[in-house]
Amino acid sequence: MGEQKRKEAAKPSFIFGKKNYKFMFIGLAVIALGFILMSGGGSDDPNVFNPEIFNWRRIRLAPTLVLIGFGIQIYAILLNPDKK
Repeated sequence: MGEQKRKEAAKPSFIFGKKNYKFMFIGLAVIALGFILMSGGGSDDPNVFNPEIFNWRRIRLAPTLVLIGFGIQIYAILLNPDKK
């Protein structure tokens, strides 16, 4: 009887639940999308200025998506999966 309790106590368990991991992957995807939208806009020739680097997508949208993604990550960590 004592051995069975010891085996049950030794079972590995995950820190987070399935719901937490779903939100974590969603947050990771939003962060990745933000960094992808932030990339580009450079110039191959250093003597030529490309004004595309100051595009609305790179200045406003992409950093906002990254911050929203970090917010989703924080929510996923603090979410209680057992609460219904």
